[in-house]
Amino acid sequence: MDANFCPQCGQEDVELQRPLFELLGEVLRETFDIDGRAARTIWTMFSQPGVLTARFLAGHRKEYMSPVRLYLVVSVLFFLVVAWVVRQGILFDVGADAAGEIRVLAEDLPTLMFIFLPVFALLLKVAFRQRFYFDHLIHALHLHTAAYVALALLLPLERAANQHWLLLIVQLALFAYLAGHLAISFRRVYGATWVATAIKVTAILFGYTAILATSLEFAGSLK
Repeated sequence: MDANFCPQCGQEDVELQRPLFELLGEVLRETFDIDGRAARTIWTMFSQPGVLTARFLAGHRKEYMSPVRLYLVVSVLFFLVVAWVVRQGILFDVGADAAGEIRVLAEDLPTLMFIFLPVFALLLKVAFRQRFYFDHLIHALHLHTAAYVALALLLPLERAANQHWLLLIVQLALFAYLAGHLAISFRRVYGATWVATAIKVTAILFGYTAILATSLEFAGSLK
């Protein structure tokens, strides 16, 4: 038997008494370099919106990262960016009166987004009733993951984009890509016409945004 594995239980023999950065590096390699699945998953997600969800639901799962695992990794990185952005005062001026809003965005938003992701899937179920709720939940995970990546690139440019037209164009391009990604993904996963897709996407985003805004406002009032 391979000396790197326990001869009794078969578990890999991992030495934990090592520098922290070395252990963190190994965790990152395990997360992002599993037989090339991470690179394949991310490339498919952004180059072919909706295809990743469609393939996963069709049973092609071994070649891609788990939607839950991908979402958790990306969401952690995204909310770290959000926390940094709000504390730098990039979204609004930092002051005594903004302390509550900063705490809500930096501390409460990650929890709220995790709680309301199934709500988004429920809105998808209402709009596309012919599919199972599980299908919508997988699609919701992929959509949120793609949105987090786009927003993580877009938000830090908020202040600088007001001063440099080139950065404003980059920001607008990211926003346009995100909107197009959502529309194409809906079209590929559900097979509706473009008109029906546009109407349903608009209604879902409006309802979801209203729910999140109300929840954030309520959370802020408790601070």
